[in-house]
Amino acid sequence: MRSAARRHHSSPGAAPLPRQDAADKAYRRSGSSGRIDAAYGRLAAALGDDAVLGPGSDLSAYEDPYAFGGSEDFRCSGAVLPRSVEEVQAVLAIANQHGIPIWTVSTGRNLGYGGAAPRVSGAIVLDMQRMNRILEVDEEHAYALVEPGVRFVDLYEHLREHRLKLWMSAPSLGWGSVLGNALERGIGYTPYGDHAAQICGMEVVLANGDVVRTGMGALPGANTWQMYKGGYGPSLDGLFLQSNLGIVTKLGLWLMPQPDGMMSCTVHFQRESDLEAAIDVLASLRRREIIQSNAQLGNVLRDVAHRYPRSRWYDGPGAMPDEVLDEVRRDLGIGWWWILRFGLYGDKELRDARFRIVQREFSRIPGAEITGHEHLASGSDGLHAWEVEGPAGRLAGVPGFFSLNALKFRGDDCGHLDFSPIVASSGREAARVYNHVKARAREHGIDYLAGFTAGVRHLNHVFTILYEKHDAKQTSSAAALLDTLIREMGRQGIGGYRAHLAFMDLIGDQFSFNEHALRRLNETLKDALDPNGILSPGKQGIWPAASRKQRAGTR
Repeated sequence: MRSAARRHHSSPGAAPLPRQDAADKAYRRSGSSGRIDAAYGRLAAALGDDAVLGPGSDLSAYEDPYAFGGSEDFRCSGAVLPRSVEEVQAVLAIANQHGIPIWTVSTGRNLGYGGAAPRVSGAIVLDMQRMNRILEVDEEHAYALVEPGVRFVDLYEHLREHRLKLWMSAPSLGWGSVLGNALERGIGYTPYGDHAAQICGMEVVLANGDVVRTGMGALPGANTWQMYKGGYGPSLDGLFLQSNLGIVTKLGLWLMPQPDGMMSCTVHFQRESDLEAAIDVLASLRRREIIQSNAQLGNVLRDVAHRYPRSRWYDGPGAMPDEVLDEVRRDLGIGWWWILRFGLYGDKELRDARFRIVQREFSRIPGAEITGHEHLASGSDGLHAWEVEGPAGRLAGVPGFFSLNALKFRGDDCGHLDFSPIVASSGREAARVYNHVKARAREHGIDYLAGFTAGVRHLNHVFTILYEKHDAKQTSSAAALLDTLIREMGRQGIGGYRAHLAFMDLIGDQFSFNEHALRRLNETLKDALDPNGILSPGKQGIWPAASRKQRAGTR
């Protein structure tokens, strides 16, 4: 069946971070205040006053909520909230005419990487949250077609309301955009947890207002737009991931047919030194597809930080000492150092067989404790995601907000930055990176919440750097730590896959093969598709010709 569409209403030697003196410099960045005012007047005429937040409006929603250098660093001059593709085209026409940069966000929930704030101060935020229709869900072929403002919680409720036999995948926080997260290569915890890999077909508005549909969508009347990725000719979808080459207004995404059952599994490892063996076993099981879902391995401090405040055991300066962490473990009765979580899916015979293999492989690590909990369907039509309750729900694609608890670890005014390198799925490499990052974190006085999410052939190592925003020393240390890690890991051939606004250029600098040939190619495409350089300048370190010099001057 197809459900009806539904609308939902400082380290020594580290370079200084980019700063702006005050908010009024935002205007000078993108032209005179007179030209800005004229542009906002035209935007209001085209979209309506209720869709335009101009200078003088409350723009706090478009500031980085965890700003580490002051919210004026990346401050917009205003925002527009279009309701349709035609209104997006109108915004682009005005921005091109006035030469004002546009910064596109789907819902602006990219927390830890800058939120809804723009890379260039003075930009107009193009906020797509009002384009929030679930255009189609096809149960037979297991896909959805959505607009940018559709959140994970919206898609989940749609599937639940219509009792569709489909599972989605959600990241650690369910309030963000399904489309935006996939374009940023976000990850979830089901077998469909590589969200970018599930993309099938886009509608894109180019800088000149032209509307393009990729893949089979270029064929009028095609009913396979969300079924076959290739289309005819070059596959262009990848151009618009983490990109400033166009604005994606519709996205096809494959969904998971719901299984007959699921087993949520946990493995505890007793020693810090077990990391290497644990990753080697996990990597083998993932490559052999015994473990089908993205599997998340975290250290004890990461787990504790989601449940208790740090001050319960330690409120001193610097990183929590090892002896204090030992006290934490004794106090909570925790005997393990690492915890691994994943799911097994399919018919019972398959789940049982996979679990026996998992038990056999992990039991080779002394002291490893493996448990599995069955989640079974209440009826004959398979296991619905909403039947999986508690923390295991994320393994069924149930959106949640549990990760927000970590922001209470350092107090009520806690901020965070994310260091997100891609690491080879090798125990030796994971242990090397872990020890290196741990040493650097300790040098900078930052607690090391270590987490590895295992893809099929790689690890996403997301280190959530927590700090107290009101503490200037902690804030500076957090930024300096991230700066140091990006540079040092880059020299070791390890690059980040996502970046905070202030570090986009620095991460881009690490990808320097053949004198930055990839960046030169990206910027050649940028200049051809966006000659006025209005679309999200500086995103992922890709600058248009007119403002390319800003990259050299920021870090």
